[in-house]
Amino acid sequence: MARSIALLAAILGFTGVALGAFGAHGLQATLQAYDRVGTFETAVQYQMYHALALIGVAALAARKPLFSLSAAALLFFGGTLVFSGSLYLLAIFDLQFLGPVTPIGGVLLLLGWLMLGIGGMRMGITP
Repeated sequence: MARSIALLAAILGFTGVALGAFGAHGLQATLQAYDRVGTFETAVQYQMYHALALIGVAALAARKPLFSLSAAALLFFGGTLVFSGSLYLLAIFDLQFLGPVTPIGGVLLLLGWLMLGIGGMRMGITP
């Protein structure tokens, strides 16, 4: 389980760095034309935050594989795909209808943090 979670972290981290660089260099004119530079930056930031969170989940899962940690990993990964993915598409293609999709990803991310907290409590590492 920990190896799979670490792989998900690597995927998010790698693509986050690649998309961040592409946005800063290859998409700069498009993002400025749509006034979506901040939107794209938010997508990259949340993607990288959750890549790092997945590394922490992988480390915990290596100590004690728990359902709550697996759930946290899947929620972080899926939530990032929905949250950051919708923001990327909104920023690059100015697809206004994707605005309401982004909060769904945010809810998935929040549920991921909840499951991580539950996993931490079951491991006895939270107050």
